[in-house]
Amino acid sequence: MIRLIAFLVYMMGYLVYSLPTLTKMKKLNPEMPVSERDQLIHQTPNKWSSTIMKITGSTVEVKGQEFLPDGPVVFVCNHEGDFDIPVLLASINKPFGFISKVEVKKAPIISSWMEVMNCVFIDRKDRRSAVQSIRDGVEKLKNGHSIVIFPEGTRSKGGPIGEFKAGGLRLAKDAGVPIVPIGIKGTADIFEKNNRLVRPANVQINICQPIEHEKIVAKDMKDIAADVRKIIIESFEKERIAS
Repeated sequence: MIRLIAFLVYMMGYLVYSLPTLTKMKKLNPEMPVSERDQLIHQTPNKWSSTIMKITGSTVEVKGQEFLPDGPVVFVCNHEGDFDIPVLLASINKPFGFISKVEVKKAPIISSWMEVMNCVFIDRKDRRSAVQSIRDGVEKLKNGHSIVIFPEGTRSKGGPIGEFKAGGLRLAKDAGVPIVPIGIKGTADIFEKNNRLVRPANVQINICQPIEHEKIVAKDMKDIAADVRKIIIESFEKERIAS
């Protein structure tokens, strides 16, 4: 209970504390190179997320940072729990936005940070709006920003990795960028498996080799979705066999 209270107090307090920085980020020179601009914006979410992970008492092991390419990418991750985003923000050496449900747009301060991070809000109940959101995501990728998607569509809560829906992966195909598969294991042990209390856990992140755009356009998107899921699952199986 103490960790949960500390997490909530820190999260809300830091968001208020970050307001002056948020204002500065909104006023950054639009002529600034995208990579430099995104790196500046990323510093605050990175610090916020790193401290959150320290509060949980968890350890995070990241493998495959060397596979991160230059330029925009679509990160495709399995979705274990609510702490997936903080873990990624704290651990991945490449700034990114992410696809989020439109309801989060009502959250004060958080939604403003998400906007400057080039996140995309999607309303899955409104097909026309969802299509426009995908187009917005493609435009952000073409402008040089990276995006994280969770194609399972829901949290596995530590269970088997669900099927990957192909729709979101079209971002990479339409924008002409690579897909970088990322496996996440252990975040559900922080929260979802503990009756919604925060407890320490061992988290593993596997960054896998990119799938180049040429290979993406050569196959059906459903096959690409299945391939990415298989890559992520096998990244953990190889470690289990090796150990």
